[in-house]
Amino acid sequence: MRFLGVNAVFHDPAAALVVDGSIVAAAEEERFNRRKHGKQPVPFSAWELPEQAMRWCLETAGLTPADLDGVAYSYDPSLVRPGQERLDPAWEDLRTLYAQRAPNFLATALPGLDPDRVRHVPHHVAHAASAGLAAPPVGDERDCAVFTADGRGEDAAHLAGAYRDGELEVLARQSLPHSLGLVYEDLTDHLGFRRSSDEYKVMALASSGTPRFIGAMRELIAATGDGGVRVEPVDFTAFAKRRRPKGEVTGEHADLAASMQLRLEEVLLDLVSWLHRETGLRRLAMAGGVALNCVANTRIAAEGPFEDVWVQPAA
Repeated sequence: MRFLGVNAVFHDPAAALVVDGSIVAAAEEERFNRRKHGKQPVPFSAWELPEQAMRWCLETAGLTPADLDGVAYSYDPSLVRPGQERLDPAWEDLRTLYAQRAPNFLATALPGLDPDRVRHVPHHVAHAASAGLAAPPVGDERDCAVFTADGRGEDAAHLAGAYRDGELEVLARQSLPHSLGLVYEDLTDHLGFRRSSDEYKVMALASSGTPRFIGAMRELIAATGDGGVRVEPVDFTAFAKRRRPKGEVTGEHADLAASMQLRLEEVLLDLVSWLHRETGLRRLAMAGGVALNCVANTRIAAEGPFEDVWVQPAA
């Protein structure tokens, strides 16, 4: 069986080809178009596909689009809830429309592909598969807990579950608008950096600050004890003046970054501890933008309950 996986709707468009259960080719579009992150991380770019990456994957395997048994597109527009709180409906409607039309876009980009072979896969299920199914086994042990977190998928911000015998069991899904990733993106923007792109700069800036606003962050952001989180709207101007791009970075900016980073680490530790209690598994696989916060991952590996932690590096 030959399946092409396509990530396109948000940012970092990429493609991967799986033949008879093995990954034979995978590439990010930015390697070909030389644009950082492949395209702009904005709703009106959702139509852009990793066309060069898709073609490269097929050429590497000596296949044509007509040879594919299926194409998995990592976003399911049927799961989008209209009028979602804190999300702009105009942009959401546009993104949803582009995702709905993805089969036709793909058939145009890959002549010979039957659009009926395209399937929409829930965003966090795709993340979970990329982690839980790809995680290196420890000895003969392949079962693992899986945690995926980012800004948002269709209607959710994170998923917690387990892969047992290659099958995903979903134990918790965090509904929007409560999202660790979105609040971190909002802070990234407030600090004068590019959201959905420069979050690593906030993580780095945090190392030079003091988390003196942690009390307020703990009031606004908290784990709920059932695998979910509560994230209230944060007025960042109450802690530090909004920074213009390339403007001066002040001590208050660094302290705000440090406070948010610390709270993210604390909540993630709560979430993976809950997941460990629910699954009883020794291994944890993670994926998604939030899961790429390497400072938080270090604490999860060092202080968390799992014996083995693997983070999918191209989330």
